[in-house]
Amino acid sequence: MNARFFLPAPGRRSLPLNIGVLVFACIYAAIIVAQPNYLEPGLAMNFLRRAAPLVVLAVGALYVIVAGGFDLSVGSTVTLVVLAASILINGDPSRTFPVILLLYAIGFAIGLANGLIVAFLKVPSIIATLGMMLFVNGVALSWSGGAPRGDLPDNFRNIGRLVVKDVPLVGNLPIAVVVLLAVAALGWWGLSGTLFGKRALALGDNPRAAELAGVPCRTTRVAAFVISSLSAVTAGILVGGFSGVSVIAGKGMEMQAIASCVIGGAQLLGGKGTVAGAVFGALSLFALFTLLNLLGLPQALRDSVQGVILVLAVGASVWRNRRTA
Repeated sequence: MNARFFLPAPGRRSLPLNIGVLVFACIYAAIIVAQPNYLEPGLAMNFLRRAAPLVVLAVGALYVIVAGGFDLSVGSTVTLVVLAASILINGDPSRTFPVILLLYAIGFAIGLANGLIVAFLKVPSIIATLGMMLFVNGVALSWSGGAPRGDLPDNFRNIGRLVVKDVPLVGNLPIAVVVLLAVAALGWWGLSGTLFGKRALALGDNPRAAELAGVPCRTTRVAAFVISSLSAVTAGILVGGFSGVSVIAGKGMEMQAIASCVIGGAQLLGGKGTVAGAVFGALSLFALFTLLNLLGLPQALRDSVQGVILVLAVGASVWRNRRTA
């Protein structure tokens, strides 16, 4: 295989500071100006706890994006996880962990179906996952009757809202932040430290060359979608734990995850992206939403701002690629 799939090109070393870090630093500085209390460890940890579902979702979505695809079904998967958990557990703590295992099995099945449709039926990923999004959302709403049902017990909700007290430097450490760090570390290792990660990047960079070089393209695509769906299940568990039961729990999160990856420097056509970029891209987007709330701007502006950011981020990515070329 061409060495450019695995090694940086001569004279083109990556900058040690990701663009997502710079964007996050600027927006968080604006938050501190509007509300200085965000310098305190307690509020900073609470910010990370609330941002954790989006960060987890972005890390999973990155695998599909670097492999040259899109996954629009993750938001509906989050909604399904929240509604299914409340209905199946129905307030019984003894059911929590068996149901969580079942939710991961459902997420695996959704990701597997997406991957098989894209890899073997050659359906464009944006169409395949759009169809899956509508299907999963329909199942979730039909199952719940279009309204919240059941109840989430404390041992489920603690995953999203429990904190470990008296931790040095940070004071109270939310369990959700621990999950965030674990997913980010695992995602970084999978993309940067494994053969699978190199294959995903090669597939997104040049599918034909990757196939000729012996990369198992179909298996790699399927695995990327499975990872994305399993991340959506994890995000759904955090959302349910923190926010409770809602029929719109994951609404719009699929676009937020894609926007997060793009803000962090991922290339929408595939072949380029880092987990650190996805993490800080998600933190940047969530920080922007927090800033809008602090400024008292309408909630409806979030979608408009998110659309503008996505267009600008894609435009900046294309401009950087042209300059590099």
